[in-house]
Amino acid sequence: MQAWRKRMHEIIFEADTPAGKSFDVWLLVLILLSLVIVTLESVESIDLVWGKWLNVAEWTITILFTIEYILRIISVKKPWGYIFSFYGIIDLISVLPSYISLLIPGSHYFMVLRSLRFVRLFKVLKLHQFAGEGNVLLDALKASRHKITVFLVVVICLAMIMGTVMYIVEGKEHGFSNIPVSIYWAIVTLTTVGYGDISPATPLGQFIASLIMIMGYGIIAVPTGIVSSELAKQTITSTNTQTCQSCGREGHADDALFCKYCGHIL
Repeated sequence: MQAWRKRMHEIIFEADTPAGKSFDVWLLVLILLSLVIVTLESVESIDLVWGKWLNVAEWTITILFTIEYILRIISVKKPWGYIFSFYGIIDLISVLPSYISLLIPGSHYFMVLRSLRFVRLFKVLKLHQFAGEGNVLLDALKASRHKITVFLVVVICLAMIMGTVMYIVEGKEHGFSNIPVSIYWAIVTLTTVGYGDISPATPLGQFIASLIMIMGYGIIAVPTGIVSSELAKQTITSTNTQTCQSCGREGHADDALFCKYCGHIL
């Protein structure tokens, strides 16, 4: 039984073995096919003609995903750890809508949650040659989180101040009916999105808007520079996609014999 669970764990959770690669390829095909089905079902003309067959295909994929989800739980030593992990929750949510639609009438709106299967692509595409680079990027984002947080707080404060100023300058007659609406305009302008649903009409308001637009270009570059700086400090380490059967975590060195998180033998 232990040998069977270990073999199943290698196939499902790891991509360094031939069997694991084949499993990930088939899983990738199913995920992409499921996304295509969800997209086609939203087109009324296609759904009227092919709706029955699309439903059959969707249920076939849902059953296969359900079997895969159960096998993942069985193959790990700590099932609850996987169930409540990020990808474990995504795996569960991606199959639940189909079963809910059978039990609760009118719950077909939950079927949109099937699009969360797209997130599973990040788990499937854990190719060996990208594992080290992915860890470097993640470490850089973690290291820069405090700087980015401060930057976002400054941007929010700036948007609130500029929005309040525009509310005073332009007033209700020019579309700036209240401060929240004015702050919305400031955010849209500051990020250079520019929907155009609200625009200043007075010369002073247009001058302030011009300053905000120019300021927006500089603001966009700040988070890029912060993350780039942290990336330059990181060192790429050679890691693989081997997943610990006990804690379910990966990112171990190629020559690692034990899990660096829980100490379980790999």
